[in-house]
Amino acid sequence: MAKKEKHVSETLATQWLKARGVVFTEHVYDYVDHGGTAESSRQLGRPEQEVIKTLVMQDDKGEPLIVLMHGDRQVSTKNLARAIGVKSVEPCKPEAAQRHSGYLVGGTSPFGTRKSMPVYVEQSILALPSILINGGRRGYLVGIEPKVLTDQLGAKPVQCALA
Repeated sequence: MAKKEKHVSETLATQWLKARGVVFTEHVYDYVDHGGTAESSRQLGRPEQEVIKTLVMQDDKGEPLIVLMHGDRQVSTKNLARAIGVKSVEPCKPEAAQRHSGYLVGGTSPFGTRKSMPVYVEQSILALPSILINGGRRGYLVGIEPKVLTDQLGAKPVQCALA
């Protein structure tokens, strides 16, 4: 079957985007365990910097939050904690991330999450012409304009990429 013929049924993320009139493109790839954004960017022929990771983390009080980061960069949890005014931030365990988001790890989208969580976006992402971000299922990304993250999702820009 040719890649263009693959169809992904609607997800909570695509329902969320459609309900807000957000225009998006669909990008299906063969999910590889632990392949991450390097694998999806390779298969889809897009720079890894434009493939955005959705990371579920928690602050020192155990409150969950979402961080959106370039696929080829890591989050400085110290810089993030400082930027959002908490003592510390750490990644959630996979089970906790799944419980908060409602998505399987590897298929986590910032759109249509089970629990409402604050969303933070690495500010340099907003300068990109377009991005690919998880559409709510493993092996499925949606292409959107970065301003959707701030305008529709309410993501707060922060500087938290490791140098």
